[in-house]
Amino acid sequence: MFARSAIATRSAAPTLNVAGQSRNMATLKEIQVRLKSVTNISKITASMKMIASTKTTRAQRSMNVARVYGQVSNDFVKQSGVEKAEGAKELLVVASSDKGLCGGIHSSLSRSARRYLNEGENAETPVVVLGDKAKVQIQRAFAKNIRYNFNQLGSTIPTFDETSIIASTILADKSLEFDNAKILYNKFVSPIAFETSSIESFPITQIVEAPNFAAYEVQDEILENLNEFLFANNLHWALVEGHASEMAAKRTAMENATKNAGDMIQRLTLQYNRGRQAVITNELIDIITGASAL
Repeated sequence: MFARSAIATRSAAPTLNVAGQSRNMATLKEIQVRLKSVTNISKITASMKMIASTKTTRAQRSMNVARVYGQVSNDFVKQSGVEKAEGAKELLVVASSDKGLCGGIHSSLSRSARRYLNEGENAETPVVVLGDKAKVQIQRAFAKNIRYNFNQLGSTIPTFDETSIIASTILADKSLEFDNAKILYNKFVSPIAFETSSIESFPITQIVEAPNFAAYEVQDEILENLNEFLFANNLHWALVEGHASEMAAKRTAMENATKNAGDMIQRLTLQYNRGRQAVITNELIDIITGASAL
């Protein structure tokens, strides 16, 4: 009876151990594959962070130049004493881009646009969207308001030539009747912060009628060119500053992604080592049990 019991124990033990070991090894294999995948993702996000850091530096230099021109032209309009006419038709311009992987920078811009359009007097305001990211979010509720959408923006720093083409297209459309233009954009505050802001663009007819405009002695034949320049300059300022905010937000997003991947790698490594140690312990127990049975 003792011999039969020992033989039964020896014959039954390997079956249970193989099943348990198979399960453990399968789990360890899954953890190992996932660990390798997260490690590769961490390398990609770290590289994207370095690229975004370089692009942020370039974008900030261009932004500082565009901001000077934009502030000077807006100070000129402000010093003339122009005020928004009551009942003026307004055009909403949303300056975003086509790129993602930069946090909620496009979402905040789209929320501000939807909040503006949800106001009763602005429900029929025509909208011009610069970039595909904001378009996708705005057209869900206000598809009928979108008149123009310009894409292929954000891959490089916007140039004034590109902005001039956009401004000329908008101003040349006679069916797009508006008096004032409200330009929504992401204002660059710091490399880790931005805020949604707006620029008011007034037509030259209102600027000429302003009380202090006569002090500038602008010739009548260049008023139309001045109108186009002021509008294009405001658009360029909004696009370049938004591009700098986007690159800074992308750098922050990639930095956070790399940090999260590092934390996940530590947890998976610890889990893998514990599982591997458990397998080794079970194998030792099986060896000791078999030796004791013999």
